[in-house]
Formats: sequence, C-alpha cells, structure tokens
Amino acid sequence: MSASPGPRALGLDFGTTNSVVALANGGAEPELIEFSGEHADGAVFRTALCFWQDDGGRRDLAVEAGPWAIAEYIEYPEASRFIQSFKSVAASASFETASVFEKRFRFEELGGFFLDKLVGHANGALADRPERIVVGRPVEYAGSRPDPVLARQRYDAMFKDFGTDIHYVYEPIGAAFSYASRLTKPATILVADFGGGTSDFSVVQVAEPGAARRCTPLGSAGIGLAGDRFDYRIVDKLVLPMLGKGTAYKSFDKELEIPRSYFADFADWSRLALMRNRRTIDELNRLKKSAVDADAIGRMIAVIENELGYALYDAVGQLKRTLSTTDTAHFHFDGGGLSIEADVTRADFEGWIADDIAQIEATVDRALASAGVAPGAIDRVFLTGGSSLIPAIRQIFASRFGDDRISSGGELTSIAHGLAMIGQQDDIAAWAS
Repeated sequence: MSASPGPRALGLDFGTTNSVVALANGGAEPELIEFSGEHADGAVFRTALCFWQDDGGRRDLAVEAGPWAIAEYIEYPEASRFIQSFKSVAASASFETASVFEKRFRFEELGGFFLDKLVGHANGALADRPERIVVGRPVEYAGSRPDPVLARQRYDAMFKDFGTDIHYVYEPIGAAFSYASRLTKPATILVADFGGGTSDFSVVQVAEPGAARRCTPLGSAGIGLAGDRFDYRIVDKLVLPMLGKGTAYKSFDKELEIPRSYFADFADWSRLALMRNRRTIDELNRLKKSAVDADAIGRMIAVIENELGYALYDAVGQLKRTLSTTDTAHFHFDGGGLSIEADVTRADFEGWIADDIAQIEATVDRALASAGVAPGAIDRVFLTGGSSLIPAIRQIFASRFGDDRISSGGELTSIAHGLAMIGQQDDIAAWAS
C-alpha cells in the first residue's frame, strides 16, 4: 500500500485461541506461514502449551506448543500440564506465575516457550526472521481490571528475542489493511474483530487504490469480552451446577454458600489449568468434607486432577460451533465422574449471552463515536475472528448497517496478513499503539 516497495516484514497475530504468522518480502503480497508435521493445521497455530516431565535422567521439563501440545496432552493427559488462552492474563496484575509441576513460570516465560516452538514448527520459514516485526494487540485487554502498561511490559519481555524492531498495532487495524486490499474505490469501513478474549472495533478511511496512504484510522474501541465469555456462559449453565455451584457447606452450626471464586476459575480457560496445584486441591478436599453435596465437589476435583479441561473446552466449543449453523445441538461430556447430556437450542444460547451482546453493541457505539462517524456513513463492515460466525454477533451489524454492507472471510488469518502489510509501510510509527 506504500508508494515504493517496503521492507521485509513479519506480521504476528498472537491470539487468545489461535496464532497466525504472515511474511512480506519487499513490496510482494504477504504470505501466510504454513506449519508442517503430522499434527499441523495449515497456517493456524493453536495458542496452547503442554508440559510434561521427561524421564531421561533428571526428569527435566519438556514442552510443546500449538497442535502438537494438544496431541501430547490427549495421549498423556494425567502426566502432562496443558495451558491455553494464557494471553488472557497478560494485563492481569493478579497473575504472577503459572505453577507447572515443581516450577513456576511468568507470562513472558510461557510466551517464550510458545514462540520457540512456533518457530521450530515453521519448517525453516522463520529461521531468518526480518528485523521489522508487527505484533497485533487488542484495543482493550481481557480481564476485569486490565492494566495495559503491565501488558506492554510483558509483551516486550516475551518478544525481546524474537526481533530487533518490534511494533504493536491494534488487531482490527491489521484486519482493515487486509480487507482494504480487496476494495477498488474509497470507502469508510468498520472492522469488527471477535477473538477468544476480546472484541475490538476500528473505523478506517480507505483511499483509492494506489494512494500513498491507503488507510487512515479514525477511531477504535474494544471490550475484554468475546468467545471465551460465551464459553463461560455455556459452562455456567450446563456444567457448574453439576460441580456444586449454588450449594452450601457446613461451618459449625451454619450453612454457607460454596465460594463462587472456585466456579469462576473453573469456567475460565485461562485459569482452569492453574487450579491444578497443591494448595487449591487441598482447599477443595477440605471443602468436600463439609459440603452438603460432597459428590459435586468431588467431581470438580476429579476434572482438575485428571486434566480434563481441554476435553471439556472441546465439547463446549463444538456445541457453540454447531449452534452457529443449526437451531439445536447436543452437548455431551463424560469424564472424571462428570457425565452431562443436554440438548441446547440456539435461542437458549442467545438468551445466555444476551447481556454480553448488549455490551458488545455498546462498544460498537463507542467506536463510531470515537471516530465521529454516524452508522449511515459506514460503507462496508468487515467481520473477522472465529466468534464473528455466531448468528447473534452478525445480527448486531445486519440490524444497524444492513446485510448488503457486511463482508467476511479469512476469519483466522486476515489480521496477520494485514499486520505484515503494515510492516511494509514507511510511516509504520503512525500505526503503532
């Protein structure tokens, strides 16, 4: 999009659920990096880690990432430690370290493991990385009280060995660059990026093809609420009642409600894995002895100890995806003494997430207000990210802008593609955030 061929650049969409890398050489169109090997899934690399103790001598800690982490966990679930969605704690001051067997790791250390394995599975395509690297970041980080300064510190530490010229750009701006390359005339566009942890929106003015500056950001807004929150609603309705939510335990001559913090942690994928530590398990075992429904607490302990979080996450994700294309879906989970069978309608699901949808709509309003643009001035709406496929999400934009103005495509890859394009710009500092 610049007037002259730009530098060699790499765009990295470091996502809550999936990560994608694109590489741009000079003025050429960016190419997605394809991962290779038995468990590879094209250009999509799951943002997950699996640790296990290597039996070779000192029982050193071994680690895998991406789809290889999933494969290792599925084969040896009880002997491994599976961590996903760790991006969600980047801006959380309450998160200090993750306990993995006898070791504790900071956010940037988890990120370092992840990047090392991502490079290793790229079949040499990332062995000679360009100096200029553009990393996507959410407009607003996930968490109840996100600290963007802390998140930046952690990102800087995570990427310090990944390149020498690191820039951070709002993720929907990256998607905007990618989408703008499809347009043949000027337009004012709204980009809506729905990830695992955040929903982000940017309004961008797109100039005519060949313009020295094709894209001009007008305003952005975000909220730390997206696909993982929708998963939480499913778990809250179908799973947590089987684990004792809403029940009580006896303390002397009183009955007190089971602390809600246990259920909040259990239903949050970024925190569920961290519950497998001696302190939490001991607390739950003590709680079980005084619980009115001891079996329910026992089921919670069994799911945590048997590392069934991924299997539960997979069942919830399958239900959500099926409800995006059909009116009714069946939920099934069986493990650790917990057995759940339930038919769920799309109307049920949309009722569970109604408050979340309202908050997302309000954030769209904030994005338009920050840009000083009325809904009628938006020529095109580009939806990206996995959760953009949920009908209730699409309806937000269809009702405001009309179906004819909505576009989609490259739901998992458009951000990385656009970030690499931004990396080729002469004025890259104008995009940094």
